[in-house]
Amino acid sequence: QVQLAESGGGLVQPGGSLRLSCAASGFSFRSYDMRWYRQAPGKERELVAHITSVGNPTNYADSVKGRFTISRDNAKRTVYLQMNSLKPEDTAVYYCMIPSLSYWGQGTQVTVSS
Repeated sequence: QVQLAESGGGLVQPGGSLRLSCAASGFSFRSYDMRWYRQAPGKERELVAHITSVGNPTNYADSVKGRFTISRDNAKRTVYLQMNSLKPEDTAVYYCMIPSLSYWGQGTQVTVSS
């Protein structure tokens, strides 16, 4: 069955970096666009980044443009989110998802704090 497994979250200081990974299985990964979302406490889930099946183009929320980069490795069936210059307001649970299947991973917690 379809599975998405996020990893790479954790606690990081402001200005630091993290790379999230989402390992996919159970479907033809290379045929599907992928997205990263996040949900901060008390807030609605927010689209962070989108990548097409072939890796280009990509789209980002205004709040992360220039700091975050979404990428994918179709051979490894994995989508990544490189997060640089992290801010406390980036604190959230980050989810990868398949937009055309409306399928979500379980999420990984990112906490930005000194």
